Amino acid sequence: MKNILLTGAGGFIGSHLADRLVTMGLKVRVLSHYNSRHDLGNLNLLERSVFNELDIFSGDLMDADAVRTAMKNCDTVFHLGALIGIPYSYQNPNHVFLTNTQGTLNVLLAARDLGTERVVHTSTSEVYGTARIIPINEDHPLQAQSPYSASKIAADKIAESFFCSFNTPVVTVRPFNTYGPRQSARAVIPTIISQALVGGEIKLGMLDSRRDFTYVSDTVNGFVLAAQTAGIEGNVFNLGVGQDNTVGEIAEMIFKIIKEKKGAGFEAMIQQDANRIRPERSEVMRLISDNSKAKKQLGWQPQVTLEQGLDQTVQWIDNHPHLFRTGVYEV
Repeated sequence: MKNILLTGAGGFIGSHLADRLVTMGLKVRVLSHYNSRHDLGNLNLLERSVFNELDIFSGDLMDADAVRTAMKNCDTVFHLGALIGIPYSYQNPNHVFLTNTQGTLNVLLAARDLGTERVVHTSTSEVYGTARIIPINEDHPLQAQSPYSASKIAADKIAESFFCSFNTPVVTVRPFNTYGPRQSARAVIPTIISQALVGGEIKLGMLDSRRDFTYVSDTVNGFVLAAQTAGIEGNVFNLGVGQDNTVGEIAEMIFKIIKEKKGAGFEAMIQQDANRIRPERSEVMRLISDNSKAKKQLGWQPQVTLEQGLDQTVQWIDNHPHLFRTGVYEV
């Protein structure tokens, strides 16, 4: 890797990946979705020394010409740009599906025509739906239990088709429930933490669903290895710890961390909020990763324990309360 294009850099994982790539001394261009406020999302939270090294290209994934222009002279593309909100996909399935599929198609068309050396395409563990086989390996059936997961399954298959049809050098990574600093309250861990830091009633949805939570630095390591490792084009890699916990268990772990920080006066009570529960057949009840393929072929190994990651995430959110609207259900 020398010259990088990163889509979705303003998002949670994308901002951490941008930070890592700049720190590695690489030339990083980011495709930032244009808006009149010039809002760069989480890129605004980077250290100024890192931010100043970024080449920011304003455009839209849905604009094939803009994508192609942004990708010129870049040997490696990390494609993270997507609409990721599952509740939002219930409200606006057309917007989510078109953005996630057409955006991916535009990246792959440009990569094919420009001779890009490697495209790292971002999938999600949501494409598996509720686990039929424990743990979930990359051959697990794909189940579209939400419009969002359907859009990502389609995007994954577009990537697969370009490798098979045009030998486009694409590698797909499937993160399992990444968490950490800079994640918004659309995700369950920052939702719990931001409410718990205030104390009192904690509004949550399903408490029994089980997830494989992976700290963001470990996920970023997987992306970098997927770009660097030779001879893995056409492959899909799970990036998950291989350990699952219920949402209720995660909440209790968070309460324990905050109580140690705040003292004996801290109190929190979970209140299940019907508005936060997915439709019954859409709820993914269990996700747990078989990461043996990533370990063997990429040399990837999670480094951060759940306890360590939660502690660091609590500390970051406690230091940035202005970024969270406590008690508001973020769609």
